[in-house]
Amino acid sequence: MTQTNSYWEDKIGNQRDWVWRGWQTRYTYSRCQNNHETFADHQSANPPLLLLHGFGASIGHWRHNINVLTQKHTVYALDLLGFGASEKAIANYDSSFWVEQVYEFWQTFIQVPVILVGNSTGSLISLVASATYPDMVAGLIMINLPDPAAQAEAIPPKFLPTVELIQNIVASPLLLRALFFIIRRPAIIGRWVKLAYSNPNLITEELVDILARPPRDRGAARAFCIIFKIMGSTKLGPSVKAVLPTLKVPILLIWGKQDLLIPLKFANPSQFTQLNPGLEFIELDNAGHCAHDECPEIVNRLILDWVGNMKSEVRSQKFEV
Repeated sequence: MTQTNSYWEDKIGNQRDWVWRGWQTRYTYSRCQNNHETFADHQSANPPLLLLHGFGASIGHWRHNINVLTQKHTVYALDLLGFGASEKAIANYDSSFWVEQVYEFWQTFIQVPVILVGNSTGSLISLVASATYPDMVAGLIMINLPDPAAQAEAIPPKFLPTVELIQNIVASPLLLRALFFIIRRPAIIGRWVKLAYSNPNLITEELVDILARPPRDRGAARAFCIIFKIMGSTKLGPSVKAVLPTLKVPILLIWGKQDLLIPLKFANPSQFTQLNPGLEFIELDNAGHCAHDECPEIVNRLILDWVGNMKSEVRSQKFEV
């Protein structure tokens, strides 16, 4: 692993704690750096961005994005309950549960339509949140989108009993706890996270520190056992194919072409655009499952340009009307 001299917590804005339904949750915010207008003007002219991380990650995973995105937008990022510096609670975790956390966070701190930006599981949560609470969302950006229903459909019916048996064995609390205390070691994290990255040189000590801290929190093993059981199953959330056609907001879907966790061949870009004509699909070369962290310069520019174009189109439509 290569070493980095900068400390990631200095790159993610102003961290705060918020109590949601009795649980401590961590979030961060950075105000727009443009000082020519008031904060209220920024909120209306340039919609805030709300960043949602993927499985096993946290707000620290956006360390290469937040400061750049604040050139034009106020940026919020939230540690989903059970992850990052948020409480490792006993709860009924699934996408709808996290959607409620996101929505109530929005109600408390933002209260104007935002651009939701998600990676992996965060993308699925952003998708479901856009469908459940359309008043919250001005636009949707997803970076590598898992589809629980598609993953289930990919298993031939004759193999389903065997797969379910294996899943039940793996999901045994005793086995999961034993597994958790092994895989949370920094050296092990540095190995398995390579599955999510195209460039192994990006597996730095800083990245491993971001991923290795939360599993050492009180209750982390217990929360891991609960969450692990729903990951990769239809219990995680609804079918992407069912939700996409219902969305009325502009959508940008970014996919790393070298993603080993959700290979591009399973993404089927033409299917997504057929399901929702308002969706723009972009493939990124030399990027895996976490393109925002592997090629942040490209992803940051894509986000800023896309939101800028989206706002221009909205203004044009209003003028024509």
